[in-house]
Amino acid sequence: MPELVLVALGGNALVRPGARGTLEEQAATLREALRVVVELIERGFRVLLTHGNGPQVGHILLRVRAARGLAYDLPLDACVAQSQGETGYLIQAALESRLLARGRDRPPVVALLTRTLVDRHDPAMDAPSKPVGPFYDEAEARALRAAGVAVREDAGRGWRRVVPSPRALRVLEAEAVARLLEAGHVVIAAGGGGIPVRVADDGSLAGVEAVVDKDLASSVLAVELGVARILDLTAVDGVKLRFGTPQERPLASLTVAEARRYLAEGHFAPGSMGPKIEGAIHFLERGGREVLITSPERALEALEGRAGTRLTADGGGGPLVPGARRRRNVRDWSGARL
Repeated sequence: MPELVLVALGGNALVRPGARGTLEEQAATLREALRVVVELIERGFRVLLTHGNGPQVGHILLRVRAARGLAYDLPLDACVAQSQGETGYLIQAALESRLLARGRDRPPVVALLTRTLVDRHDPAMDAPSKPVGPFYDEAEARALRAAGVAVREDAGRGWRRVVPSPRALRVLEAEAVARLLEAGHVVIAAGGGGIPVRVADDGSLAGVEAVVDKDLASSVLAVELGVARILDLTAVDGVKLRFGTPQERPLASLTVAEARRYLAEGHFAPGSMGPKIEGAIHFLERGGREVLITSPERALEALEGRAGTRLTADGGGGPLVPGARRRRNVRDWSGARL
């Protein structure tokens, strides 16, 4: 089979900073971000897409709050499911439009609702940490906190609501994703980190009021499917040390050992670059070949080794060249007691 590349679309690949985030704005932003996906398909790669949902699920939560008493309430896992459907549809439409414009036979594009298994005893359930939704100024943040909403300053960019973010253990629909990919489909999965679910005492699955980090869930899915490389598209051109300070320094490459050291030194914020680095480490330590982190605008250059940050296990790697990697056997959740 041709090599499989996972393209992770960050929230800023859908909603640009300062934009209202309307569907029309998201569609226009996606058409630009997906140029690199079309190029990968043209080069003969198989492509799996994942995406963030921070702005989208934040707006859904705002609608839930505004409609309280007028419409039925929605738990956070249902909000994540809604964001998967909405954003998956937008990505599907934008990608099909781009492929059609290239005048070639289009591979089928499928947006799949996927669930992510988490541990109900994960300590993160009692410590909200995942930023969702729009940014607030300090006065708005104080008002939200007074109303009982957990908020936190996010990497110097403002204040945001934070919710529990348990670790992804497994993407339950990984086998379905694998079969679709092997049949030649482009698949959109694990949107917003996946719909968080846990195993109940009777062995059934139950939704969890949480948001799983998209980058960590993407790395878990990548390992399960035997992905060779991850292309992580975000708001910045690459990874930087001392981000946002006069001593800011870009990094063209990182080994796992270096990434661990810089992470421990506090260079990568928990609500920003930190989960991307943690996800990259998880992927590379389990057989992944490399992770590229860059902006949608520099993605094509990053594929050629001329932009972005390239993370590898030991400093190897190079420009993206088709290869092959076998996927692992995807395990079932049945019988688990978490």
